[in-house]
Amino acid sequence: MKRRERVLDLFRLCSSCSSVIQLHSLTIKTGFVQDSFIAAKLSNCYVKYSSLEATRKLFDETLQPTVYIWNSLLKCYCMKKSYVETLQLFRDMLSVEIPDQATISIALKACSGLLELRYGRMLHGFIKKKYEMDSDVFVGSALIDMYTKSGRMDAALRVFEEYSDPDTVMWTHIITGYQQNGDSYLALDFFSRMLMEGHVSPDSVTLVSILSAYAQLPDLMAASCVHGFVIKKGFENVLSVCNALLNVYSKSGSVVSAATLFRKMEERDAISWASMVSCYAHNEAADDALNLFNEMMCKRVEPNLVSVISALQACEAMCNLEEGKKIHEVAVRKGFELDVFVSTALIDMYMFCSSPDEAMELFERMPKKDVVSWIALLNGCVQNGMAYKSMEVFVNMLSIKIQPDAILMVKILTSCSELGVLQQAMCLHGYVIKCGFEDHSFVGASLIESYSKCGSLHNAIKVFKAIDDKDVVIWSTMIAGYGIHGKGREAIDLFNSMVKISRIKPNNVTFLSVLSACSHAGLVKEGMEIFNIMVNEYQLIPELNHYAIMVDLFGRMGELDKAIEVINDMHVAVGPQIWGALIGACRIHHNTKLGKIAASKLFGYDSSHVGYLILLSNMHAVNKDWDNVLKLRSMIKRNNLSKVNGQSAIEVKSEVHSFTVDDRFHPLGETIRGLLRSLEATMREEGCCIRRRMGIRYDVVFVSLCKLFSFSKCILVFV
Repeated sequence: MKRRERVLDLFRLCSSCSSVIQLHSLTIKTGFVQDSFIAAKLSNCYVKYSSLEATRKLFDETLQPTVYIWNSLLKCYCMKKSYVETLQLFRDMLSVEIPDQATISIALKACSGLLELRYGRMLHGFIKKKYEMDSDVFVGSALIDMYTKSGRMDAALRVFEEYSDPDTVMWTHIITGYQQNGDSYLALDFFSRMLMEGHVSPDSVTLVSILSAYAQLPDLMAASCVHGFVIKKGFENVLSVCNALLNVYSKSGSVVSAATLFRKMEERDAISWASMVSCYAHNEAADDALNLFNEMMCKRVEPNLVSVISALQACEAMCNLEEGKKIHEVAVRKGFELDVFVSTALIDMYMFCSSPDEAMELFERMPKKDVVSWIALLNGCVQNGMAYKSMEVFVNMLSIKIQPDAILMVKILTSCSELGVLQQAMCLHGYVIKCGFEDHSFVGASLIESYSKCGSLHNAIKVFKAIDDKDVVIWSTMIAGYGIHGKGREAIDLFNSMVKISRIKPNNVTFLSVLSACSHAGLVKEGMEIFNIMVNEYQLIPELNHYAIMVDLFGRMGELDKAIEVINDMHVAVGPQIWGALIGACRIHHNTKLGKIAASKLFGYDSSHVGYLILLSNMHAVNKDWDNVLKLRSMIKRNNLSKVNGQSAIEVKSEVHSFTVDDRFHPLGETIRGLLRSLEATMREEGCCIRRRMGIRYDVVFVSLCKLFSFSKCILVFV
């Protein structure tokens, strides 16, 4: 017996794989390897310090393994998440041994890991037949865990209610189950029941679960009460509980409470730092998020995926490309770069910071691309005005069987609007119907906008009429469509129909659409009436864009005094778009004096806006004020300012032609110029006068060509 006790004492000293092997050799030498208790302890040591294969080999060499030894091996497989092998071993055991309740608990855990509900229910039946349900809370907890992970909260609740005296673990499992299945209110109800019955006290795992439930709501006041409970029960220094509290405060937008808790924490891990960085990044404190991330790096805290992603989102919010590139370098060093979530955050950051080349290069390197990463790339292309590239991305996405959602369809329809290709809009319309997105409000609005901008107003009207449940977005988009085509009267009629026959109330965007339509059609009186309805009847506060349209409306009609009155009566700070609209009006009506005043105001905001400088220069040129023309042109040249040339696109017989002002590279350039000369001669003969400035306008010539030859599929869009 003394020899056996000495061998057992050696197990306490076992601390490595080599010591386990030595101890195994000793048990063989002394013959104690056949002792079931010693064999079980040896198995546990192999589980702890050696490999799964070595543990299985030891088991296979055991002549008559006991239930305890079986359980040790089953537990080993389950800990390694080898759930299929665990259940196979359990089936092997049934032929030679009667499992105990510990065995059943391990098998149920494997069923939970595999979400194998059918086999788990068979085990449940076996338990009812062989054991008393209230005899082992571990089996009950394992059953509840299995049912909750399979989404069967009804079955989990029935198991829970069969126990007259559930322990803390069972309460925690049922609370966690409701929280993980999205029913936070029931999780809170069970937590309240747990406290009121008073038989058991919550532990740190219970508190983490209940705080996770509050994070889903989120209820800041209730979460603060739980924080007080945490302090009262002495869990304020438990790291997992503090991290859960940080998450609740972050989700509820309480940045101050989160920061106070974070600074008071005695212990912080990577999750703590990541939670606080995320809190700042998602609550409009991007600068604080970057500062905390840099502090974290200075203190040599290893960043995790969450902290890197949150820091990148902060860079995106601040449009801070320099810091974003530094965090990209950190992600590369830590091996995070090609993780799909980090890569997507990097793509978003680069696209938002106007660096699409870096984003596309990273996307090409990604080994795994999900729907979100494709959407990020496509959305970035749209944001950066790369409409053709976004179409290419969309086609590639479909080619690898990735199905777009409604949000993605809105994005790609936006690109189609920018391209102005009618045939493409019609194809996308067909795809929208095929995928069942036609009833989605924003998709419908995007279709109306695409058809309107592609020159097919009648198709836009068809889409509008086909939508049964029209919301304010649909109405506003259709009104804007009429405005794009210069049909101000129709836009006003539709607006009147909206307010009379529907229950939809117009919002700021609706009034922006109808006012813009009035401006394009020169409907001054009607525009004033609409503006008064907006302010007096609907009591909406005009924004800068509304005032800019009113200034433009009066300015187009030469009523500059009324335009000045609008500016003087504004209830918001005058922005550059207001003065820009006034300068445009002054140029049309040759009011150089007022134009200079508007220009001086405008350049107080932005003296590098080349479009306004050229506009002012042209105004001086009309009045033959060549000194000021030379001065402005010299300023443009000295500061290396350049105006982005307008690009036009036209679809002729399903082929898209793209060209710019003074385009000398179009393959039909000579033909175009020849036709232009012929048209000039014809028009002179009819007494017309053509004014040509700054080179040949090939976009206008293309319109003439299309009208002349009556192309059936001809749309002109100015980008």
